[in-house]
Amino acid sequence: MNETRDVVVVGAGPVGLMLACELRLGGVDVLVVERLAEPDRTIKAGAINVPTAQAMYRRGLLPELRAEQETALARFAQFRRDGGMPLVTDGRRPAAGHFAGIMLDVDAIDFDDPRFAELGPAAEVFLVAQQSIEAILARRAADLGVEIRRGTQVVGFSDDGEGVTVDCADHTVRTGWLVGCDGGRSIVRKLGGFEFPGVGPEITGHQAIVEMTGAEDLRMGWNTTPSGMYTYGPMPGRVLTVELDGPPADRETPVTAAELQQSIRTVSGVPVVVTAVHSATRFTDNTRQVPDYRKGRVLLAGDAAHVHSPFGGQGLNLGVGDAVNLGWKLSGVVRGWAPEGLLDTYTAERHPIGVWVLEWTRAQVALMRTDARSRALRAVIAELLASRDGATGVFEKISGVQHRYDLGGGHPLIGAATPDIELADGTRLGAHFTGAEAVLLDLTDSADLRSRVAGWSGRVRVVTAEPTQPQKLSALLVRPDGCVAWAADGGDLDGLEESLGRWFGARSAQ
Repeated sequence: MNETRDVVVVGAGPVGLMLACELRLGGVDVLVVERLAEPDRTIKAGAINVPTAQAMYRRGLLPELRAEQETALARFAQFRRDGGMPLVTDGRRPAAGHFAGIMLDVDAIDFDDPRFAELGPAAEVFLVAQQSIEAILARRAADLGVEIRRGTQVVGFSDDGEGVTVDCADHTVRTGWLVGCDGGRSIVRKLGGFEFPGVGPEITGHQAIVEMTGAEDLRMGWNTTPSGMYTYGPMPGRVLTVELDGPPADRETPVTAAELQQSIRTVSGVPVVVTAVHSATRFTDNTRQVPDYRKGRVLLAGDAAHVHSPFGGQGLNLGVGDAVNLGWKLSGVVRGWAPEGLLDTYTAERHPIGVWVLEWTRAQVALMRTDARSRALRAVIAELLASRDGATGVFEKISGVQHRYDLGGGHPLIGAATPDIELADGTRLGAHFTGAEAVLLDLTDSADLRSRVAGWSGRVRVVTAEPTQPQKLSALLVRPDGCVAWAADGGDLDGLEESLGRWFGARSAQ
């Protein structure tokens, strides 16, 4: 079978599905191919950060996120009741996350910091597992008419400068663009010859959902021991171990009950007996990143572009961020209103965020080591994280509210995520992004503003409304990925048309 598509996305995990939805929303004919015949049910990330929640909120998916969080909270509560184990032990107060297993005390965080202002209702949703995100996005893709072709293995491709010929095991697809969202062992990255520099692994980790006896002596939460670290809960049978004696000898064979039992016993010292394994995976701290996320008409996103340890669950969030950044840009290029050079901003914006994630995961492994010097450093960092400034700064980082792009411009909001301003008509700004267009928020009912943006109709939608609270802002231009491209205080419209042309192509003839 031979066929032609605008874009082929390889990989139907959360990143590939999010990208496919964004492309389809932008009017692009996209095909997703996935080597697995069924969705991967292996346990993975258990939470999302603020940018991920906001990205899905802007696409109308917040109710589904909330429902998944409510289900997760109910399971956690049942686990505590059934096992007689509180979420907080040894006098520890509730945690807002962790850094290398050092818990961040909610009460120590300064939520009056301006970075937490106007985050909107999306910031209230965080306990959503990766499998749930994938299921939500799969339904969303189906609703949008995205074809997902499972059980399809890519065996080769060639980029001739005009398009890409993708060879699958049983057919060939001709496409304008190929995007690899196929994970840390990406075939697209390997066949495309992308460089992948970084640091090799030094740990063996396991994460699993099991049935076991003797678990009453396991301590809930993150625990440091002489031989490594482990965490137990907060869902029934969920256990994670970290051993620092080198990477696993074999990552390909299935994880067995005996292997998990030995790892739990080694790290915790508790003689548990694992009687059944429902989901299990091995992981390491291999940290690598491609220098450029694009080669010709081939691009990478998610773990295909960067790999690291899973500590803090940043991989899912980093990949979703790649997808929402790339989706509208690639849509614009395919549809012809954006120059191909717009794709250069994808690496320029996303690569630094990837560098930060890789560095923070490496630092966490360093703090998990069992030697005396590392343990002394861990004690110092734990003391700093218990302070108000330390807890607030680290939480701002891991929650994603500090993330921004260096776009230039004089206004402090440019490059940051848009504030989710509450509007007098009963909506919030985030609710106006369910289409593929950028949004120009006009808070002063300016005829001059509407006149200037008229040449970008169909790419930029003007929302004229009054805020419920006084705002210094008079207008805000927000890209489809939620990033502020231009902002004005007091009615000054200087730079608006320049920004419109930079991000949304040339003005159309009136």
